[in-house]
Amino acid sequence: MLRIIGGEKKGQRLKMINDPKIRPMPAKLREALFNIIQTKVIGATCLDGFAGSGAIGLEALSRGAAKVVFIEEYSPAIRIIRQNVEKCGFQDRTRIIQEEFNRGVIRLAKEKKSFDLIFIDPPYELLKERNPLKVIKKRGILKPNGLVILRHFNKIVPDLRFFERFRLVRYGDDVISFFRHRHEEKKELNQGREREAEGVDPEKMRQESKEIN
Repeated sequence: MLRIIGGEKKGQRLKMINDPKIRPMPAKLREALFNIIQTKVIGATCLDGFAGSGAIGLEALSRGAAKVVFIEEYSPAIRIIRQNVEKCGFQDRTRIIQEEFNRGVIRLAKEKKSFDLIFIDPPYELLKERNPLKVIKKRGILKPNGLVILRHFNKIVPDLRFFERFRLVRYGDDVISFFRHRHEEKKELNQGREREAEGVDPEKMRQESKEIN
């Protein structure tokens, strides 16, 4: 049985997908995760990638997140996410994108979207073939003080080139790794946002700087 475990919708039952490829996060691990990030969830804009049933994003909304975007390419999962969103009454705080994860991130980047919290729970084997951390970094969708939260198999070491991994939680075969921008990158991103707020294009400034040098 899949339920929301905290917040305004605590105890709300959620529909599950009858497919062995979909692995809902165990309740104890989900609770540990949200205990760690509880102060960051309230008012946050979140991305739930490889969303499955949508339980992680819905848990975030129950605990006070402002908005969640779900990315999922599997049609049966999309139907379940829509049903679960409706059961919780969160239609006005959600967006559902049916697309492969990288393509969904590219779409959001083109729309200038960025997120405080990015949850990614890919199939175990996918991390051997593709790198969701790379596309998140390359497309710049994580806010300067945002976090990427990756669930992965304990035998798989995620690529550590793109973000700083500052914490991990183990539960059986599962690991949750917590990533953030490195300090100097965070400073640069914050400065870029300040320039954007002032009407200055940071990308144009970088290009001009290269030409001068």
